[in-house]
This record gives sequence, C-alpha cells and structure tokens, in this order.
Amino acid sequence: MKIKVQRENELTEYEVESVLTLLEALEQIKSAQDASLAFTHGCRSSVCGSCAVRVNGKEVLACAHKVQEGDVVEPLRNLPVVRDLVVDMERSLQTNKRSHAYLERYNEVSLTHEDEKLNALQSDCILCNSCYSVCPVYSVNEDFLGPFALTRVWKYVSDKREGKPKPKIDAIQQNGVWDCTLCNECTLVCPQGISPKQDIEKLRAKSAQFGYMDPNFGSFGGGFESFGGGFDGSPQF
Repeated sequence: MKIKVQRENELTEYEVESVLTLLEALEQIKSAQDASLAFTHGCRSSVCGSCAVRVNGKEVLACAHKVQEGDVVEPLRNLPVVRDLVVDMERSLQTNKRSHAYLERYNEVSLTHEDEKLNALQSDCILCNSCYSVCPVYSVNEDFLGPFALTRVWKYVSDKREGKPKPKIDAIQQNGVWDCTLCNECTLVCPQGISPKQDIEKLRAKSAQFGYMDPNFGSFGGGFESFGGGFDGSPQF
C-alpha cells in the first residue's frame, strides 16, 4: 500500500504493509524507512488530539483514520508548520485566554441533569485544532478567536456555576461571534461531534441579552446600552 506525505514543499511517497491506522503507517515509515519523518501523537485513543492531520483534504486524527491506498497526508492548515506534519498550536491555544474561556467566579449551586446536558458535549473538546485548520475566517484573520475557543466560552456562560459570565461575552464581540460565517465546516471535521456553529449561534443570542448586536446592522458603540434608558447590558445569569 502506498501513501504520500507532505514534506517541505513536495509529496514523498512511501510503501507500508500490514497497518490499520494512519498513525501505525507513519510509525512504520519512521522506524523502517525514514527516521527523519516528523509527526506528533500521544494517547492513540482519539482523546489527546495531538495527531490531527489532513488526509485527502480532510482533517482527521491519525490514530483513528483507516489508511487507504493512495492517501495524501498533509499537516493542518492555518497553523505554522514546524516540520513535516508537526504544527505549532500555540497561537490558536492563546485564543482561550483572549476569550476568557475559563471559570472566572465559582457559584455554589445544585445542577439538575438538564443543566448538565447543556454543555456536556462541549466539555469533550480535545483541542485538536481541526476546526481551526478548516475555518475560512481564521485563514484570513489570525485575530479571529475561532471555533474551539468560542465553543469553550459557551461551555462556561451556559453553566450556572459561572458567577461572572459578562467578561466572556464582552471578550467575544471583536473578532468573535459576529465574524463567523456560520459555514459549518468546523462541525463536519470535529472528531468529538461538537458543533461550534451552533454554539456560536447561541452565543450571539446570549450577546443580545447583554446589549450587543451584530455590528453589520449598524455602528451603535457596541451595544444597545448606547441608547440609554433601562437596558444597561449587564444582566446576571
């Protein structure tokens, strides 16, 4: 079985035998044919997300992809390539910090099973960067917060235990929820079945509750609070 791997600016063809997954194929190449081939992996169980690559133009986890004759393997897009299939994820991971995608103030509350279901799926994000690789907005705007950061923001603002949701909503107004094209490409490649598109739509609705609106509808200083009156843009949830 022959596969091609993107290295530098060219595709290198390798022949592999008796393998099931792409990760096994890459390891066979490295151990028996080309020790200089660089790729990353960790858990081998589709949990850590570190082995994400593109195969035939689609983002996959190497440890889960069943290798096929003629597969073309490339590094993720929209991320600096360190070497071969290894990319630098630091810039994308920093979006979690910029979007306040973490617990700001803990509220001691009891959760029902329905409360737990609100963000159970979002908690499964493995930060594999597949959604950033496929995102058309991130490809042209490196300041865009991006799919997994916004999904993690929804995870926290939808949680009753978060006692301070407003800083998160404030943080995602610029290069955030309104910049997404809702193309749904991120949903299609997520190995965990998460839909950042749906989470972003819910964050837009939540933003409206805090007095924000789509800037494409006009420039009103960032929110309805500019109009004065009783809407102060600071409800507590």
